[in-house]
Amino acid sequence: MKSKKFIPSLIITVLLLIAAYWFEQNGDLPGSRPAAEETDVVQLMFPSDRFPETARHIQDAIRSGESSICTIDRQEADDNRKESLKGVPTKKGYDRDEWPMAMCEEGGSGADIEYITPSDNRGAGSWVGNQLEGLPDGTRVEYILK
Repeated sequence: MKSKKFIPSLIITVLLLIAAYWFEQNGDLPGSRPAAEETDVVQLMFPSDRFPETARHIQDAIRSGESSICTIDRQEADDNRKESLKGVPTKKGYDRDEWPMAMCEEGGSGADIEYITPSDNRGAGSWVGNQLEGLPDGTRVEYILK
């Protein structure tokens, strides 16, 4: 009589273990991954007071239809920079700032270009580089101007 109750319990236990293993391997266990909103985009609070020209350029470019989101793609930065700055002459005493930045997948041809002072542009670039240093390529970063 005990073996009749034991076999169904054993089958149920084995099935539960197989299901738990399968869900764990496939990441489909409820609550096992964060909501999409939490993982899709990292928000970066850009300090407008420290880099006002760069902030103004980003804001104007976004208002003109450029994306506020940058998908990090460091390997394409040099090619993107060449494409975005093609046909935009240098101007003594100014840098050519681009939005989206060259290190963004969205950058390159068609990027919005603005002449800004080198200290603002290079300071902002250094600050952004430090903020994003630990993030892998493919990370989507939303720039929020504060």
